[in-house]
Formats: sequence, C-alpha cells, structure tokens
Amino acid sequence: MDYRNFGIEEIEDIKRIYADESWLAYLRDDEKLTNAFNNSLYILGAFEEGKLIGFIRCVGDTEHVMVVQDLIVDKKHQRMGIGSELLDRTIKEYHHVRLFMLLTDANDERDNLFYQAKGMKAVIHKNMVAYMR
Repeated sequence: MDYRNFGIEEIEDIKRIYADESWLAYLRDDEKLTNAFNNSLYILGAFEEGKLIGFIRCVGDTEHVMVVQDLIVDKKHQRMGIGSELLDRTIKEYHHVRLFMLLTDANDERDNLFYQAKGMKAVIHKNMVAYMR
C-alpha cells in the first residue's frame, strides 16, 4: 500500500469512492467538489497499484484547529487497516494542533466504535457526534 498526498487529478477515483459509499451530496456538482479539494488543507490517499482506494481530507488552520472532513475507504478494502493508517498518519502529521476533530452520525455504530478505539473523545448532540483528540 502506498500512502501519499494527492489532489484533484484523482477526481474520477474520488467520485467512484464517494458513490460506492453513497456519499451522494459530493457528486451533485463537479465544480464544487473540485473547489472543496483545491481548498482543503490536507489530503492523504491510500493507493494500491497506483489506484486510489481511500483517503482522508482535512480543513483547518494547522495551528489551532483541524477538522477531518472525510475519511473514506472503498468497500472492497474496508476492515484492512487502511482507514486507521490514514487517520494515524494525519494525527501524527498534525500532533501539535490544539483541536483535532471530526463529525459522524451518532447512529453509525461501526464509525463510532472505530473512533473510540482510536482514543478520541465523543461529544454527542442530537444525531451527530463530534470526536476530539
């Protein structure tokens, strides 16, 4: 597995991964998707034989706050440690940031167990959960 930074040049694989996981809001407007990636602070991908199979995308200021906007791995490669590796590498890269957080659905048992296992602390509000390190 090759882990490296990438950008919008991987747009077709980005869209394939979002579609595979039914994250359809990202697929409604290619220009907005392109702008989102171009304006992201940090994007790290997992590549297998040159093909993007998962990624983490963050926004923030690199000093006081980092927000994991997306952490996603295509279905065929889930439960193989790829999401863990992407998150671990990002946390290591930005260990100095005061507030490192992400949001997820409060009802998504798999995601919540994953973030808790990573030692992140949950703040629950209605049907969303914020995890912080």
